[in-house]
Amino acid sequence: MSILSTLIRAGAMLLLACGMAQAQSPVPSPVAAVNTDPARAQVKLPEPANPALPSIILIGDSTVRNGHDDGQGKGAEGQWGWGNPIAAYFDANKVNLVNRAVGGLSSRTYITSGHWERTLAFVKPGDIVLMQFGHNDASPVNDDKRARGSIRGIGDDATEIDNILTGKRETVYSYGGYLRKYIADIRAKGATPVVVSLIPRKAWNEEGPDVGKVRRNKGDYAGWAADVARLEKTGFIDLNELAARRYDEMGREGVMKMFPVTVPDERIHTNWAGAALNAQIVVAGLKTLGDPRMASFLKPVDDVRPVVDARSVREEAPLDPKLPTLFLVGDSTVKSSGQNGAIGWGERLTPYFDTRKINVVNAAIGGRSSRTFFTEGRWERVLGQLKRGDTVVIQFGHNDGGRIGDPANKNRASAPGIGPDTVEDTRPDGSKEQVHSFGWYMARYVADAKAKGATVIIASPIPHRDKWQQERDFANFADWGRQVAQAGGAHFMDLTMLVTEAYRTIGAQQVDTFFSDARTHTNGAGAEFNAQRAVAGLKTLPGNPLRPYFSDKAAGVQ
Repeated sequence: MSILSTLIRAGAMLLLACGMAQAQSPVPSPVAAVNTDPARAQVKLPEPANPALPSIILIGDSTVRNGHDDGQGKGAEGQWGWGNPIAAYFDANKVNLVNRAVGGLSSRTYITSGHWERTLAFVKPGDIVLMQFGHNDASPVNDDKRARGSIRGIGDDATEIDNILTGKRETVYSYGGYLRKYIADIRAKGATPVVVSLIPRKAWNEEGPDVGKVRRNKGDYAGWAADVARLEKTGFIDLNELAARRYDEMGREGVMKMFPVTVPDERIHTNWAGAALNAQIVVAGLKTLGDPRMASFLKPVDDVRPVVDARSVREEAPLDPKLPTLFLVGDSTVKSSGQNGAIGWGERLTPYFDTRKINVVNAAIGGRSSRTFFTEGRWERVLGQLKRGDTVVIQFGHNDGGRIGDPANKNRASAPGIGPDTVEDTRPDGSKEQVHSFGWYMARYVADAKAKGATVIIASPIPHRDKWQQERDFANFADWGRQVAQAGGAHFMDLTMLVTEAYRTIGAQQVDTFFSDARTHTNGAGAEFNAQRAVAGLKTLPGNPLRPYFSDKAAGVQ
């Protein structure tokens, strides 16, 4: 049995033994120390999703974008850069958030590796480019490992070297010199540069007047970044100082929770909680820089994704309890009930099944995530109706993103990944909740349903209106869902790509007619289209478990 399978099944069995009450507020177990180093990860960097919109582009090192930007499969306790959680603050209909930072690079090697040239090609008038370097600039200037160091300071110093690593002649400049190049290049494109000082390390002063406080970098890279920003008259966010202040306020025990428990001890790279804190600080800094567009770029203080009032939703039940039942579990993209013209694909699925042979029960409800469908007791009610021979299709992800602890997110974000780690959240009533990973909740659904003798199908989310043409939407959630399905003995249906590929066939002009809002919810035509893609996916599952129940209408779906 794989390690992943063991973790998932062990976690589900533990919760089954402890019961629902403990599942919502368990005492978190200590996280085992691991090695999360993603050094030298071969990364594919994102491009602006909508080139017609302005972009906020991030460049930097692994403290901005770590490895493949996936937590190394370790969920919230892996290494995360702040460039991932910061995306949740911005309205994708108004601005692109493009994180093109690369782990292991310095202000020098981001240029010499060609990454800056490729990134600069995307920069256009009106864009904003945030740069954060420093952690790797103190490395050796010339060696056979990374040769990434820059000359200390902000002067016009330069030195010629025969680069041992590349075998090429190279002129190396100061840290400040490289920052000035970025600033000049950005301004030449008609865009706005913003300098961000490096995040502080998990290290404390052991002597002097600041003994016991988190160590700052005013005497080197943070101070030099500030000096360059002042001399070049460009925006500056002192993340180093602002984050250090927050660390001092939370104390050593609190700071330890911002970093993964690793072997050896990790002092630079944050976990998800630390990345989210740094993202929050950067956003606050952006608000102070005087760009009047920032108010429109940022999402409203209250999350606009609707949370449907459960009292307005009629809960469905099997029409004939003697027949097998197909249950649909998910969010408003599965069931919207016509709210603001929105229809979920699950509301158009029933005609594709012979209701003389199987019940179709759509238990989805708008605004829920894998977390809140569980904590509100909705899964418990589905489970109460579930019997041997039934099938459950589960689709979550649209509401699982965002920042845990942000009241605007309405306490529905799950922790990233599939691991057993938890993140504490405070409910509106002041009570504390230990929030599990997306994969943990999905694994719980799989284990519970299989224990009832049901067949389980995990479906990845339908794509956004603006995320199917040039990229893969919901890549992380699809990957986590696939891993959970494989480990738990469930089926996986990549509904994201089933719909995406069909969208690419018919083109944007027709796809745009399928939505009732800017980017998420389909109308009746879109729901019908996506229901057909779901049927096509169900028919290709190993063993075709629903084959005996399809109606004649399903026969024409390929």
